[in-house]
Order: sequence, then C-alpha cells, then structure tokens
Amino acid sequence: MKLHTLKPAEGSTKTNKRLGRGQGSGGSTAGRGHKGAKSRSGYSRKPGFEGGQMPLVRRVPKFGFTPLNKITYKAVNLDVLENLAAKVKSDLTLEVMINSGVISKNDKVKVLGRGELKSKVNVQAHAFSEGAVNAIEKVGGTVTTVK
Repeated sequence: MKLHTLKPAEGSTKTNKRLGRGQGSGGSTAGRGHKGAKSRSGYSRKPGFEGGQMPLVRRVPKFGFTPLNKITYKAVNLDVLENLAAKVKSDLTLEVMINSGVISKNDKVKVLGRGELKSKVNVQAHAFSEGAVNAIEKVGGTVTTVK
C-alpha cells in the first residue's frame, strides 16, 4: 500500500449533482420544481411572509402598552423568611436567599407581609411592603433596602 494508491471505501463518497448545466444534468428546472417565487434566482423569503395570505402578525389584534422600564419583583413573604431564619443562623442577605434557592441570581426581591415572623432577623431586599417592615421591626429586626 502506498499513498498514491489510497482510495475511500466503496460507497462512502458521492458525486454532487451539477444542477443548472443543461438538459443532461437534472433537467430544465435544476431541482427547483416548476415556477413560483422559490424557483427564481435572487429569491429570499421575508420574515413573516405566508405566501400572500394575510400574515398572522396582521390578523391578530394588538392592544395595550408594555413599559420598557418596568421593574418586576420576586415576592418573598414573612413565612418564607421565618423558615429560612430557622435554617440559617445569620442575617438574611440576598446571597443567603440565592444559596438557599428562595430566589434566583437576577431576581429583584420584595418582602411581603403574609405569615408571621418570630425570630429577630436583619433582612436585606430591594423593596418592602409596609406590613412587612412593621412585622420585622416589631420582633426587633432591621430592614435594609438594596439598590
């Protein structure tokens, strides 16, 4: 065996169809079917084009307004903080909540007043409801707002 005698295995390679090179090479349509936009040269379908029928984007009604700078908070209630305070014997910072799986890394947190807080804890969050602030300070804890 020498380098100049090497050949690929039988049936492992195929020759490309040379389309659009006359009648003997795949016929007059060159694999594009008959007529229509897709058979023409330079064809590129525009996004949302549905062959001439009224596109879905124009059929469905649009309404309302979406503010670009709206802040959505992840709600964390006092009962969740009470359970977390029982497990973790330290301040309830954002890192502690992330590590315990209460919130995700990119969540903005708002503490709400559902449930009852018995432990004295220092809570850190992006926003607090009035009821939550009153409940936390009533048991001797502190509230820290983070930007």
